[in-house]
Amino acid sequence: MFLRHNTRYKDGKEHRYWSVVENRRLRCGQTTQRTVLYLGEINDTQQAAWRKSLEAFNEIDQLTEPICLFPEDRDIPPEVLNGLKVKLSELTLERPRAFGDCWLGCRLWDELQLEPFWRAHLPRGKVQVPWFRVLELLTVRQLVAPGSKWHLHRRWFVSSAMDQLLEEDFAVAAKNRLYECLDRIDQHRAALFTHLQGRWKDLFGATYDLLLYDLTSTYFEGEMEQAPKAKYGYSRDKRSDCRQVVIAVVLSAEGFPLAYEILPGNTNDRTTLKGFLQKVQTQYGQARRIWVMDRGIPTEETLADMRQSDPPVGYLVGTLRGRWGQFQDQLGKVPWQKLRDTIEVKLLAEGQEVYVLAKSEGRRQKETAIRRKKLARLLRTLRVLRRTRERPWKRDTLLHKLGAAHKEAGKAWGFVKITVPKARQRVNRDTFQFEVHEDKLKDAQQRDGHYLLRGFGAGDQAGPLWERYMQLSEIEAAFRTLKSDLQLRPIRHHVELRIEAHILVCFLAYCLSVTLRKRLEAHAPGLTSRAVLETLSGILMLDVHVPLADGRELVMPRYTQPEAEHRLVLEKLGWDLPPQPPPASAVPKFPVPQKHARQNRKCSGDLFDGWTANQPLMLTHSPKL
Repeated sequence: MFLRHNTRYKDGKEHRYWSVVENRRLRCGQTTQRTVLYLGEINDTQQAAWRKSLEAFNEIDQLTEPICLFPEDRDIPPEVLNGLKVKLSELTLERPRAFGDCWLGCRLWDELQLEPFWRAHLPRGKVQVPWFRVLELLTVRQLVAPGSKWHLHRRWFVSSAMDQLLEEDFAVAAKNRLYECLDRIDQHRAALFTHLQGRWKDLFGATYDLLLYDLTSTYFEGEMEQAPKAKYGYSRDKRSDCRQVVIAVVLSAEGFPLAYEILPGNTNDRTTLKGFLQKVQTQYGQARRIWVMDRGIPTEETLADMRQSDPPVGYLVGTLRGRWGQFQDQLGKVPWQKLRDTIEVKLLAEGQEVYVLAKSEGRRQKETAIRRKKLARLLRTLRVLRRTRERPWKRDTLLHKLGAAHKEAGKAWGFVKITVPKARQRVNRDTFQFEVHEDKLKDAQQRDGHYLLRGFGAGDQAGPLWERYMQLSEIEAAFRTLKSDLQLRPIRHHVELRIEAHILVCFLAYCLSVTLRKRLEAHAPGLTSRAVLETLSGILMLDVHVPLADGRELVMPRYTQPEAEHRLVLEKLGWDLPPQPPPASAVPKFPVPQKHARQNRKCSGDLFDGWTANQPLMLTHSPKL
């Protein structure tokens, strides 16, 4: 990399604009130049009307004064009393750190007006750094590069430009301050839900008459003796060996999160809906809403209460296939309605409720293939167990192996009739037999790809009801984002208050992510939030160190010039990068004696990176060592 200046004549005067550029070799063998940093104009000898100055803090006088910078190849005009020469030939670039993705996270934070909300709910008090700044740091970090609080304190903060974006020094990332912030935020959860609901309504016109409800779980590492809600239960993460909590989530039809509740890890799904209904009605008022959920959540008692409430609460829920048999004759008389190439639906009204039978060709092929694979594996295992000539089995051993085969086969086990030896009988072809239930298998194949929906107050047209139920994919996508991109799991905190605060920070990060996704849908629906964050992470911030002729040094933080892909993303979002920050400091270069060089190298750790970049602009004289 090297310096380049462009000369421009304006108003009869010569102006020189400086940039840091690098050479890039093209495939054809030619070389092109790419602008890395734009430094702007530095004064030449010209009239005072065109002279640029900046405010500097003079350490000797303890006063702020304007100074003018001139390149070393030009003379300072005699009328300039505060001019300084800079050695552009000795310019260096130091401390590269992430800027683009961090700036985008802070921009989304401002979009949701979270700073005034948390400023009101987390007063500054007597602490050195306001708590809402610490929470913004935690949330943006969870969105951009999720990890532990210790890693944020030890490494990530100094490798990012959050000090410039938050206008705070390293004190905002102090280890104890991060954990103390977690202790203060969860009590404001309900007020946060109300605030976010209003912001999404203002920004995107979000509606809340259709609510998506589902549950997930997240597990812990450790015994969790200080967390009463950490229990063993059904793990959706396939980690039954770990304690967990259950999280119930409500989303709008567009995918905006409205509320969540943290429940003990052994909570039954069927016991959660009634309490959540009361919670939503208390917070958002009585209204005609439609709840969409999976079949394992509501009970018949809860559905009856929803129909009899005032006003009635609508619902659309999946139903067990056993109920299909009750209406099979009536549904057989209703013609199919084709929605898509592979989707057909039909509707049947029964009392206050309606039933929608849907048939999907893609789902039929998938279910048939899964059953066929498991059934073939089970039959292969049974044939191996029946070969007693090479390996004579005892009855107890056979029963153990059949139990393992049953667990692996799952529902395919029910399509095979097995006869096992009686007590004290030997295992042979006469005592151990099996056969496939052909009629039962044929009946199951006919039902493949079919599923039954049950609704009340949600409409009377099969097509719109099916479309509404398919919106449950929004909440499944939300769970995937929370667990994969935002690393909700595993939870490493052991105190219940901080466990709930960690989930709230992940919830806030998801709110930023879904806001970005909705911004992209209008102009770039193919882009995901994660792809945009990874793209903008290529914009870095560096410290430009410019030596002065009198031995001092000027430090200017500058972010790199956006590439074509960065400009395209920013154009689609309709946002512009902020102006380049002003010079951060001008500090002397202290010559290091040889005998102290090793000691100074030991002290140059990550905790000291970027310390000078946060100081006010200072002009100081180098002491004589």
